[in-house]
Amino acid sequence: MNKATFAGGCFWCVESAFNRLEGVYSAVSGYIGGHTTAPTYRAVCDGTTGHAEAVEITFNPATLSYRDLLVVFFALHDPTTPNRQGHDAGTQYRSAIFFHDETQQQEAAAFIAELEKQQVFNAPIVTQLAPASEFYPAEAYHQGYYEQNRAAPYCQAIIAPKLAKLQQLFPTMLRRSGPDA
Repeated sequence: MNKATFAGGCFWCVESAFNRLEGVYSAVSGYIGGHTTAPTYRAVCDGTTGHAEAVEITFNPATLSYRDLLVVFFALHDPTTPNRQGHDAGTQYRSAIFFHDETQQQEAAAFIAELEKQQVFNAPIVTQLAPASEFYPAEAYHQGYYEQNRAAPYCQAIIAPKLAKLQQLFPTMLRRSGPDA
């Protein structure tokens, strides 16, 4: 199993999408890239810790490659808006890839360069590339948030459309067994 860590706005969106992919063992919501120890959701939301809301993904590279994860990541969030995803604004919502080794760093940088060359987005990509630092899992009520709160307005308005897009763009990458298959 390998690890990948992505920040693409609200971690509920990122977690719920990656947990649906075949080859993902787990996607855990949490905090990374800040300057305090053991941050809380409230402190991260206040913008005082420097952490990003992120998801640490444990995946089987024999089933799902790191490049596959990058493709999904860039398809499901806007990497051109600094410190913002939709109505969520602040450094905690920045687009970032926290690489776990030199290979991931090189692959992510090359993938971003490829997207820029192909002009996939209408503005420059601002996704931060940084080495993975200490990852702090978010509080328990954040884990599997969408699964527990599907009827909540945020889940219906923001997360459900991203999951529909995931299903439309990547049907062959979706988990074939389990509760959401």
